Amino acid sequence: MRQIWIPKTGPPKVLELREARDPLPAAGEIRIRVEAAGVNFADVMGRLGLYPDLPKLPCVPGYEVAGRVDAVGNGVGSDWVGRDVLALTRFGGYADVVCAPEARTFARPEGMSAKVGAALPVNYLTAWQLLHVMGSLHGGETVLVHSAGGGVGIAAIQLAKRSGARVFGTASAGKHERLKALGCDACIDYTRDDFEKAVRELTHGRGVELVLDAVGGRSFQKSYRSLAPTGRLGMFGLSAAATGKRRNLLRSLGPALRTLRMRFAASALIDQNKGVFGVNVGHLWDEGDRVGGWMERLLALYTEGAIRPMVDASVPFASAADAHHRLQDRQNFGKVLLVPA
Repeated sequence: MRQIWIPKTGPPKVLELREARDPLPAAGEIRIRVEAAGVNFADVMGRLGLYPDLPKLPCVPGYEVAGRVDAVGNGVGSDWVGRDVLALTRFGGYADVVCAPEARTFARPEGMSAKVGAALPVNYLTAWQLLHVMGSLHGGETVLVHSAGGGVGIAAIQLAKRSGARVFGTASAGKHERLKALGCDACIDYTRDDFEKAVRELTHGRGVELVLDAVGGRSFQKSYRSLAPTGRLGMFGLSAAATGKRRNLLRSLGPALRTLRMRFAASALIDQNKGVFGVNVGHLWDEGDRVGGWMERLLALYTEGAIRPMVDASVPFASAADAHHRLQDRQNFGKVLLVPA
């Protein structure tokens, strides 16, 4: 098997392709010959030494894969062998052979490619939790989606529009036409415009009911101020801390400290009729039944044609650094994948 390792913190070029023996599935596990693996911003943060969940280096990152089952462990039905699947992994997903728990493995719907399968789990589960589980989005409400051209952003737009919501998205100007084609009602160029001011203008001073923000730092504060009465702020990342391609704790400290200093006093939340919550799907690993239920619902929506993951780029394992560059440079529109070829 081949795996992509983070041997030490540093720029994308530190990613290292290594070979190892194929793993044997343990009891309750399924072995997958991987055809595509998802790349997430958490992987970038881990490479920079800014993601506390990452195992001690050196390690193999990766949260999601898709491929075909070729072996199963004790207690798993042999009918899994030969099936096309997608799966969630607790790290280790940057590999062409992966063992995943049966409870985190799902049969791909007919016609779903491995690339689309690998593009779905993390992004759509995150968007589902933000919008429907904790964000309580209803038809007729307005949601502001930061980084709207990214994987979670596109997933959120599709799910929000399906619910009858109005959607504003922040993205660089080059992505606006494609976002509007997806149903985005208004696009805000975060490189030029103050999104807080833009939201006030678009809503005639009222604000929005829901904000999805993975930027962090000052953005959390501005997003909170952009909420209307009964508004909710969903926080799910801190990309503002990834200020360069190399680890720089001093530059990362500013956004991190601004985030830590944020305080949402109970009295203010009560007086303003606002809510704040956080989402980290990776911390729901032990909530298998709940997350599995969300995934089955998402797969049903895919079968119905209600959602369509968008693949931006499929990068060969040997060029994994290019995948991290593309994601960190915000060049992607949709999901960046790694493929064994």
